Amino acid sequence: WNEIIELFRAGMPLRKHRCRFKSYERCFKASEAVDCLHELLGSNQNFGPEVTRNQTVKLLKKFLKNHVIEDIKGRWGKEDFQDDGHLYRFPPSSPLKPYPKKPSGGKEVIKFPGWDEPKAGTSQEHIPVKSVTMNSEMWYKRHSIAIGEVPACKLVFRRELTQTNIEEIWKSMTLSRLQKVLGLDSLDEVLDTKLVNSKHIVQNAYNVTKQGIVILEDKSKELPHWILSAMKCLANWPSCSDLKQPTYSGFERDVFKTIMDYFGQIKEPLLTFHFFDVFVSVLGLLQKHSKAVEALQISCLLLPPENRKRLQLLVRMMAKISFNKDLPPLSESVRTRTLMVQAFSRCILCSKDEMDLDELLAAKLVSFLMDNYQEILSVPSALKSCIEEHVVHLQRVQIKYAGADTDATFPPPSFCHQISTDEFEYQRASGSQEPLAALLEEIVMNKEISVKDKKKQLKQFQKSYPEVYKVRFPTPETEAVLFPEKNKQKPPILMWALKKPFQPFHRTRSFRM
Repeated sequence: WNEIIELFRAGMPLRKHRCRFKSYERCFKASEAVDCLHELLGSNQNFGPEVTRNQTVKLLKKFLKNHVIEDIKGRWGKEDFQDDGHLYRFPPSSPLKPYPKKPSGGKEVIKFPGWDEPKAGTSQEHIPVKSVTMNSEMWYKRHSIAIGEVPACKLVFRRELTQTNIEEIWKSMTLSRLQKVLGLDSLDEVLDTKLVNSKHIVQNAYNVTKQGIVILEDKSKELPHWILSAMKCLANWPSCSDLKQPTYSGFERDVFKTIMDYFGQIKEPLLTFHFFDVFVSVLGLLQKHSKAVEALQISCLLLPPENRKRLQLLVRMMAKISFNKDLPPLSESVRTRTLMVQAFSRCILCSKDEMDLDELLAAKLVSFLMDNYQEILSVPSALKSCIEEHVVHLQRVQIKYAGADTDATFPPPSFCHQISTDEFEYQRASGSQEPLAALLEEIVMNKEISVKDKKKQLKQFQKSYPEVYKVRFPTPETEAVLFPEKNKQKPPILMWALKKPFQPFHRTRSFRM
């Protein structure tokens, strides 16, 4: 804001103009101001050539409202600037206003991780692995041949693991752990595992900053600088470190609307359409806090790196704003936390075929994300350690004893076994219906919504998931219990209603005198 004001004041040509037979020194036409500011914004690295002339006019309206400019009669305070021939000038006093200082006091503010990223990240070609400390029992087993207790053994030299091998190990063990946490017999009911990119998992696990934010290899997929600046401004309000923003009334709401508009126009949610069923399955675990956190940790690790980074920055900003009591209210009628959920739920989670129920599912998940974002959006350390130890084991020279098919010091890998079609359908139905049944029960027990809205939501649920609905309401009578009819007294039958209905007047012949 201050930077653009300074550039505009320095670059706007001022000259003599005539208006209604009177001359005015050091002023400019409205259209000239639009031309000049539009050119300045287009050449500024924080904005760029995509800025439109209409957006420039909107900014000049803000200038007029906040006394950056005034008309030739000294009037300002309204947003009635138009791209026309009206004359304007700069006020004699500086329009730059200092940023509000952080209020003094002993109150501790939650530290928000830095937004600046290092120029170079960890390369995927050199993934660190942990060395395994050999205890006495393991040493005894592996070297018992030396004391004659084992008749024979041989050294097994493993082939060197390539980067592709390591990525596939990460994918296999990550999906295996996710299936176990979700309590499913197979992930096929909620996810097409062929579409999971192993490179994304490894990059999300290792290419991160000290704060855990993903470092993107393709810089063209980064958030625009102006959006990052806007998010940083609200996240750190009022102690933004590298920006000095003005204090005009409603500034913070303008910044929030800018962020909301940007994320509102993205075509696919940050959790992607492909992983929608996975995150819906996690909703059934919300009562088991630790399992729900781990399931979301692993699920978010599967996201494309650019989606994971945007999710990290957005959710952390939402949480910071919700807990910041120094930030002025962003809405007159809605609490800040509720506003955050309403504004960004759809851009975080929704299905490809949008339904009314998506809003309920997304709101529930986003609320849990905001409350536990530090754990959920970090790399699961237990999973990472387990995979690294497994990679070390595969790379190490093994001692194979006579009569042993595998190394006894490491458990053999588990494989899938074929099941019948009927068993698969049963597993698919029982596994995916639990969170949906919980959602249906939540709608039924919700006393805060009106009867009309409840009927609408139940009808939508019945249309989308008829099998789950039928289990809860097997007969029309069980459904009718929810909405008991009120006893209405019938009005008494009036006597005139029993009489012969009124007959219309028929014209008769007139009698002539």
